[in-house]
Amino acid sequence: MSNGILVFVEQRNGQVRKSSLEALSEARRQAPMGKELVIAVIAGENIKSLAARVSKVKPDRILVADNAGFGKYSTEAYAAVLSAAIKKENPRYVFAANTAMGKDLLARTAAKFDAPCASDVLELRPDNGNLLAVRALYSGKCRGVFEFTSPLAFMTLRPNVFALSEAENGQQSPIEDLSVTADKVRAAVAETHAAEGQKVELSEASVIVAGGRGIKGPENWPVLQNLCDVLGAALGASRAVVDSGWIDHGHQVGQTGKTVSPQLYIACGISGAIQHLAGMSSSKVIVAINKDAEAPIFKHATYGIVGDVLEVVPRLTEELRKLNSN
Repeated sequence: MSNGILVFVEQRNGQVRKSSLEALSEARRQAPMGKELVIAVIAGENIKSLAARVSKVKPDRILVADNAGFGKYSTEAYAAVLSAAIKKENPRYVFAANTAMGKDLLARTAAKFDAPCASDVLELRPDNGNLLAVRALYSGKCRGVFEFTSPLAFMTLRPNVFALSEAENGQQSPIEDLSVTADKVRAAVAETHAAEGQKVELSEASVIVAGGRGIKGPENWPVLQNLCDVLGAALGASRAVVDSGWIDHGHQVGQTGKTVSPQLYIACGISGAIQHLAGMSSSKVIVAINKDAEAPIFKHATYGIVGDVLEVVPRLTEELRKLNSN
């Protein structure tokens, strides 16, 4: 790690994404204070106030591109920001969270520098001054370890896998303005229409309650949502119910949906097809609720409940409410 690590810190609507701070925390662990530099870079409009939040992870410097042209995410504009930061700092590695923005931005920027990019990294291993990236392969059946021989490498880190390390108090990291504008960007985002989102972002949620065909119909989603509300969880779904039109694709977990790594994953009426397991098998604790005692999901579950989802979940929700009220 000859020139340290540059980390792109993602912000949405004036809020720093937790997954970006996790990536920054891992960079700080891999580049100990005083030995290797960790530089954070953030782009947007009127965002300098966010530096205090970023400083808690103790980057050596924070580069800020604060410009009206960066108010809405544009691959071309943000790639110009990240490219300017790379040319200024000459890092060995560039990190970002494995979000839709992070994957899009790092792939574009890596191509500009003709450098390799590893996505959805689960683990980083120091190796004689370099970092090895560990990724899941073949729908999570095995893991591959990748070595970079190029002078610059890009990586996106899976959310909820790398621990967030924040200091309660500490010195403000130095802030530098990054002299780059969006003047030469050929395409600009004029307006954004966002679908109605759920209360908790699925990819960053620490608790997820997911439903499959075992909920019997779309009219029963409120049963799972009530449990989500009690736990502060995000609502997920299997591909089967998404394909059936029971819920929007944005809730889908699995090989063709979102990959998640929550602390707790409650699978309700989900059989456990390999495609679904590929998206949630790295969850810390898996609770399976299914009336079929032979369902494959039980082989991967930490705890299993054999029973009808529509009977078990309401009782579980009620008991949790009682605990919360005490």
